[in-house]
Amino acid sequence: MMDRSAHGSQTAKNGFQNEDDIISKFNNWKTDVEAILWLQTMGYQIDEIEFVKAVKIHGHKTDVQAQVTIKLKEAIDVQNMQVKLVSNKKGFNQIDKRWVDTYAQLWNMPAEISLLVKKYCGEVVPIIKVRDKRRMFADEFELHEQTQLLHWLNENKQLIINDILKGRGQFAAEWFLVAQKSTTNARWVLQPINICINHYSKGEIFITRKGNIRIAKVGMQRKGGDGGRHTANMLQFKLDPTDMFDI
Repeated sequence: MMDRSAHGSQTAKNGFQNEDDIISKFNNWKTDVEAILWLQTMGYQIDEIEFVKAVKIHGHKTDVQAQVTIKLKEAIDVQNMQVKLVSNKKGFNQIDKRWVDTYAQLWNMPAEISLLVKKYCGEVVPIIKVRDKRRMFADEFELHEQTQLLHWLNENKQLIINDILKGRGQFAAEWFLVAQKSTTNARWVLQPINICINHYSKGEIFITRKGNIRIAKVGMQRKGGDGGRHTANMLQFKLDPTDMFDI
């Protein structure tokens, strides 16, 4: 495992505003201090690199893909990164959002669990008196239903956190880059995705005092908002990316 100096938080001289800044840094890797440090963190010897091209990826866990050509090698290395740009020192950010049926198919969710989650999100409207007529909170389920739901989440915790952070297939994320959006005194941290998965997986699964669900260090909740549109009933997962600065 790399020591903290290899992937710990660093101050960024020029700051970050969006993913295009990250891409620009990689594409100017010969002179950009942050890009050089990122490539070194990924295990590259800078004097062995011939060319780097970074591109934006849409619709996958990977936000930025860096294609690295090594001298005297025909192959091109590909490094997939999930990028989180944050403005606050601490705070939860959405990491994944989909319809319950999509998650149900992805995780082979039993019908009774899927129904509970749809009630939790408001896709299935409550027929009993609850504190929010649009949906049910998890603490409003029958006790045996709460137990059933928490048991299923516990049994599938690693699968869930792996999919919402890393994803699957060709564009699965291998790195997690957290950068504070600022023009001055910005900082960043780059971690292997498996270290992030391990970190966010630590902890119990429980129903909060407000009736929401926590999966270790990940919040699972109804999306809400959207001016009352149907998309407010999607399921979302949230985490605090700035945790990575403390590892």
